[in-house]
Amino acid sequence: MLKAIHHVAIICSDYSRSKAFYSQLLQLEIICETYREDRDSYKLDLKLPNNSQIELFSFNGAPQRLSYPEAQGLRHLAFAVDDLALTVDYLQQNGVEVEPIRIDDLTDKAFTFFSDPDGLPLELYQV
Repeated sequence: MLKAIHHVAIICSDYSRSKAFYSQLLQLEIICETYREDRDSYKLDLKLPNNSQIELFSFNGAPQRLSYPEAQGLRHLAFAVDDLALTVDYLQQNGVEVEPIRIDDLTDKAFTFFSDPDGLPLELYQV
């Protein structure tokens, strides 16, 4: 029935800052950028190498999402990486705070967390 996650939608507080974070720093390919005049908002479609996508939205006056303490609902977005240490080093060299690398007790895989410009929790997971 379900085959894969097609996309994840994120509403950001500062469109230019988040666009740079996801497209330049995280190096996601821009598929399409649309300005919707009737909503005074942007929609940016970004592609990961496996063809899954992130939709980045800007909406004026959108309320802040509670991340800490953790609220009910979507907890975080996790990205698979081949070399966790190399990815962490890249992010840190670019001014991104990254939590210490931990080992998942259930899978014995390495993982860590960092945040996007709005404080949304993002995970890196060694595959």
